[in-house]
Amino acid sequence: MTTQRTYLRRSRQNRMIAGVCGGLAEFFGLSAFWFRLAFLIALIPGGVPGLGLYLLCWLIIPKA
Repeated sequence: MTTQRTYLRRSRQNRMIAGVCGGLAEFFGLSAFWFRLAFLIALIPGGVPGLGLYLLCWLIIPKA
């Protein structure tokens, strides 16, 4: 039985700005739409929570 290990990386193909949502989507096996929607919803209460979290992920998650 062979299991392929996936690593959390920013996506090169599925990206709009930095590939954070695409990378999270590939890692969790979901559509990038859901991560983009979650970051958009987090932007609504003043912008700081969503933007701060996105920038933090951009800095922490390595490039693919």
